[in-house]
Amino acid sequence: MGQQWIATIRSKDLKEKPVTNLFAKTGIAALIALGAISATAVTASANDFHPGIHQARYDHRRGHACSPGLAVQKARDMGLRRARIDNVTPRRVIVEGFGRRGPDRIVFANVPGCPLIRR
Repeated sequence: MGQQWIATIRSKDLKEKPVTNLFAKTGIAALIALGAISATAVTASANDFHPGIHQARYDHRRGHACSPGLAVQKARDMGLRRARIDNVTPRRVIVEGFGRRGPDRIVFANVPGCPLIRR
């Protein structure tokens, strides 16, 4: 009688193992699928088109960027005395002059409207 009982336990163990393996394999497959979906989403978002950024670059190429005269005028309106252009790069326009505490510098973005980057 004891041997039959051991044989029954062993047969139950053999029947339960494939089900456990099936759940484990299904779980691993689900993790792989979720990883693939998240990697695809990141790759797809990297190619998004942002018309505002591209439009600013296009305007810069056509000469509609921040004009030095406008940058100097904005710096004077912000309280910079004896304002003059120090440097112009494709990304920024630097204006130097004198503020309340002495020599000062204001940096504008080289895009239409000359937005302030740093004071």
